[in-house]
Amino acid sequence: MPECQNCGSFVTEAYARVFTPRGVEEPRVCPDCEDKIRDGSDVREARSPRNN
Repeated sequence: MPECQNCGSFVTEAYARVFTPRGVEEPRVCPDCEDKIRDGSDVREARSPRNN
């Protein structure tokens, strides 16, 4: 099962397939990450606390 490179949380294979480039099996950031967010094709530091 894929896991987030940032926080180590497990993600579904469907999430990894949609949010990672081809050839990459584990996403750089996931919805559980509190310190980073996806910004287009990049990953950036979160500007404010995230509410899950």
